[in-house]
Amino acid sequence: MGGNHTQTKFILLGITDSPCAQTPLFVLFLLIYIVTLVGNLSIITVVRVSPSLHTPMYFFLTHFAFIDICYSTVISPRMLADLLAEDKTISFTACMMQFLAFAFFGTIECHLLAMMAYDRHVAICHPLLYVTIISSRVCWQLLAASYIFAFLSAIIYSWCVFGGSFCRPNHIDHFFCDKVPVLKLVCSDTHSSEMLIFAFVTINVVGMSVVILLSYISILCTVLRMCSAQSRARAFHTCTSHLMAVSIFFGTGFFMYLQPSSSHGSMDKVASVFYTVVTPVLNPFIYSLRNKEVKGALLKCGRSLFNHWQHRRLVSSRT
Repeated sequence: MGGNHTQTKFILLGITDSPCAQTPLFVLFLLIYIVTLVGNLSIITVVRVSPSLHTPMYFFLTHFAFIDICYSTVISPRMLADLLAEDKTISFTACMMQFLAFAFFGTIECHLLAMMAYDRHVAICHPLLYVTIISSRVCWQLLAASYIFAFLSAIIYSWCVFGGSFCRPNHIDHFFCDKVPVLKLVCSDTHSSEMLIFAFVTINVVGMSVVILLSYISILCTVLRMCSAQSRARAFHTCTSHLMAVSIFFGTGFFMYLQPSSSHGSMDKVASVFYTVVTPVLNPFIYSLRNKEVKGALLKCGRSLFNHWQHRRLVSSRT
């Protein structure tokens, strides 16, 4: 996959070259990363221990939370280390593996958002057939297909980005090994590689966007035919969390990967921070604060843990 490259290492220039800003940014992004881990692990734990949440919707949500953890972990630890380190070099292999993992988990997240939209479509438009259509077997088949296609896509992306000849200065003007800044260092013709990446990004991002759009058009048509205003409100409420996650993820994705190379500029790092660092920390809040079932399960788990702690404290005090 490495191709005819002449570079053995790169230097990541990072988010900023201002020494005054690096420590505050380190503290901020460290807190965000910790909250990302705690928030997503909480969702996974709550869904696992709450029988009422053992449904296809929350099956996809737990995997979405797991992918958010992986997605953030691919980027944040290295970014945090570079904010405090003087030596920001990264080997060619490590750079390629970071991009491969980033592309893999990003593609899966894209597919999971489409699966969750389809799940809501079936639940609202075909409630009597929901258990039959979205069975446990179907959920696992969809997930497995997503992982396989995401892995193949990530391999192709990585080959396109790292398969050329690197003979230009090895400074990557970014805080991780992303497509656009790495391709700027390639001295061989990248047109065919960019076209292939564009084609696969279109299949993944635009294709999944179409699935989501069609699902919500069908949901909207079904909801508008409902006689009860309460039923319409309840149906819309079940979709708002997902729509917020879709808007954030696909909005930044379209901005970064479906615009011409000449259009990329200073806003790229801001957009990259948003979809690699901010989005994974927002998703737990989006799905927990706007979801009564998740909030109820979280409170129940919290009370159980508190009662267990009080019981153990009482027992230890007596002994």
